[in-house]
Parts: sequence; C-alpha cells; structure tokens
Amino acid sequence: MRLAGKTALVTGGTSGIGRATAEAFAREGAYVAITGRDEARGQEVVAAITAAGGRATFIRADLAALAEVRRLGQQATATLGRVDILVNNAGVFTFAPTEALDEAAYDAMMATNVKAPFFLTAALAPAMAERGTGKIINITTMVAYFGMPAASAYGASKAAMDLLTKAWAAEYGPRGVNVNAISPGPVRTEGTAAMGEGLDQLASLAPAGRPARPEEIAAAAVYLASEESDFVHGATLAVDGGRVAA
Repeated sequence: MRLAGKTALVTGGTSGIGRATAEAFAREGAYVAITGRDEARGQEVVAAITAAGGRATFIRADLAALAEVRRLGQQATATLGRVDILVNNAGVFTFAPTEALDEAAYDAMMATNVKAPFFLTAALAPAMAERGTGKIINITTMVAYFGMPAASAYGASKAAMDLLTKAWAAEYGPRGVNVNAISPGPVRTEGTAAMGEGLDQLASLAPAGRPARPEEIAAAAVYLASEESDFVHGATLAVDGGRVAA
C-alpha cells in the first residue's frame, strides 16, 4: 500500500473527483478526512470506504466562509493527529459570458476556488514543513491554460491555483513539502451532468475523444501523494485526454 500510515484531507470529497480520490487514498492505506456541505452525502462516502476496509471520517464545512476554512484545518489536525496529504479539490463553477456573470457567482468562485485553498494551505503547510514531509495537491482545470468562451472567471480562478502551486513549491519545497497540481479535462461527474452532450462535445476536441472517469484523475492524485513523486515539485500534471497537445 503506497499510502500506508499516512493521513489525508480531501476537500469536496463527497462526490466526483474528490470522492474517487478519497476512496483511492483509503485503498492505498491512508486514513482520510473528507469535507463537504452535505452531511448525508459525506456519511455515505465514509460508510462506503469503511465497508471496503478503509478508514475515513467526514468533517462538514462550507469553504466559502473563511472561519469555516480555519475551523476545518484545526478539526482535521485534531481528528487525524496530523495532515500528511492535503488535496485542494473543492470548487464551484458558473459558465456564462463575462457581461452576464453576476457578482455573487464571481465571488463564490473566487472564495471557494482560490481563497479557501490559500488559507487552508496556510493552516496546514507549516506543520508539514516542520515535520520535513508532506504532500499538497491542487486540482485545477484545462481551461486555466487556454481561453474558452463563458469560462473567464472560472478559468482565472484555477489559473490562480496554478501560480500558487509554483509559489508554494518554492516556499515549502526546501523544507520537504511537495506541492503539485492536476489539470483535468472534461470529467463525467454529478457536477458536470447538467452539461449534457456539451461535455462530450468538449471532450471530442482532445485526442482521447471522451470525458474522463473520476477514478482516472484519482490515480494521478495517488501518484502525487506517494513517495514515488518525491522529486516532483511545482508541476502540473495534465490529465485531460491530451487536450494540452491538441
């Protein structure tokens, strides 16, 4: 088991990429804390992980509120004993033309997608650095790296995470903390179901020609969380079906 004896906090772990990552970490031996806003969904994920022989706990938190972010950092540390692996996965998105995007939607994306991981990392990375070991994985998106109509604010929020990945690698890497990112392409999840055929059309532009399964993104997260990636710092791993090459 590649993560035996490790602890992990996965934000947005009640569905989609977050759930698949939490389940994959648990299969590899990690004790996983997942967070989300829905208690019932969180407990369902914990039950599924436990039934499969893993260890997991749920911590309810609304990452749009800074006080909740800080509480999460404290509670996760108290519950797990320490946090060895942090996956900044939670995110929200609204696709709309720039002139049609209202302030509330813009603020929600910036609060959840940028502010929350910034302050959660600030809460947990120093202890990792003090121990001389730790893994931080940021989930971005392929639209952080090229312009796509109706995705200006969402892409900008994730592009900020790409820069933070590099900055945190420079800041914490010399003290033993690996900070990297995963850039997924279209992924078939509960959150993207509303896109309907649009998801398939977007995915058709890449060499793979199809949306990813959440488990395919989780496999990359396991690699970045494991000792196999100890020499990887500040990298963004594109798991986008080849869109980066198209």
